[in-house]
Amino acid sequence: MADSSQSLDQVITVGSKSGLHARPAAIVVQKAKEFQSTVTFSKGEKTVNAKSLLSVLTLGAELGHQIHVTISGSDAASAMEALVPLLEKDLG
Repeated sequence: MADSSQSLDQVITVGSKSGLHARPAAIVVQKAKEFQSTVTFSKGEKTVNAKSLLSVLTLGAELGHQIHVTISGSDAASAMEALVPLLEKDLG
């Protein structure tokens, strides 16, 4: 039986006016937690667990910053499909 695990990478531009802070970060983290896959965000040299609010906040991602999204696991495609639009739109 083939391994159903997959790994996906995508670079996105943060679309939230306040960046990935407080409310927008909480929304993204909550969505990431819905998936079995491992989800990480990277900016510059820093890589964080996207299922940890404190970790996402330490990324310091502002409006217009580019974030590298890496998702590994059996539901990686679904997770990417759900998270990318959230990261690219203004969550307030």
